[in-house]
Amino acid sequence: MSEDRAMKTRRIAAVVLAAPRRQAAQTLERMEAWVAAARGKDVELVCFPEMNVTGYGVDPDFAAEIDAGGVAIPERIAAMAARYGRVVLAGFAEGAPGGGLYATHLVAGPQGVIGSYRKLHLAPPEEALFRAGNTVPLFSAAGMRFGIQLCYDAHFPELSTRMALEGADLLFIPHASPHGSPEEKRASWLRHLPARAFDNGVYVVACNPVGENGAGLHFPGVALAIGPEGRILAEHCGGEGMMIFEFEERRLAQVRSHPLRYFLPRRRPELYASAP
Repeated sequence: MSEDRAMKTRRIAAVVLAAPRRQAAQTLERMEAWVAAARGKDVELVCFPEMNVTGYGVDPDFAAEIDAGGVAIPERIAAMAARYGRVVLAGFAEGAPGGGLYATHLVAGPQGVIGSYRKLHLAPPEEALFRAGNTVPLFSAAGMRFGIQLCYDAHFPELSTRMALEGADLLFIPHASPHGSPEEKRASWLRHLPARAFDNGVYVVACNPVGENGAGLHFPGVALAIGPEGRILAEHCGGEGMMIFEFEERRLAQVRSHPLRYFLPRRRPELYASAP
């Protein structure tokens, strides 16, 4: 078998769905329906938006909702992944030791919880309520190695570069980004997400909730998949839905073997070391 034919292709889905507050149990049930649908389409990994289980909030009442939720969210996500034999990436707010909240994105597979990512860069409206994570994990699942960033994280190019240097082939960037129309949100993402893919030779996958969250915020439903050459491979723009695209090792190899299209090996970190 030739090297090109031996390279794997895997189907990945990003789900755009409503993420209302105070409805974690109901949202988990709706997520399960999407994971079941993904299995029916031979999708191996399903990514949901930032804090999709608990909904998103920055007001003081939000912390009380999380404390009183009473739903074992990580266990429910892990059970869902095991039941359908898929890898599931899903988000929620969780209490932090000493007070405040983390914006957490869990990775679970058929064998249980694989790990979690805590948002590293807090947007200014989040700083009063949330605490920032301090580790940059990578995950291996479904035969892929990937990083996760949450919404505001994507505006810091060094984070994407570090993940790529440490071996990430994909960057999942779930959002909880309100305001504007789907077309406006798509245009906003196209100002920076293709650059994260193109500069680092990685796939980028982003998705956002849709609709009202029950606490005054409206989210425009958008999902994008961008290839390692910076081109859009698939997209969803509008109401609830599931965007599916193919992760191709061949596409990665084509970019990374091209002397003028893969930039990471030609970095000169000695020139950047003194930067604060």
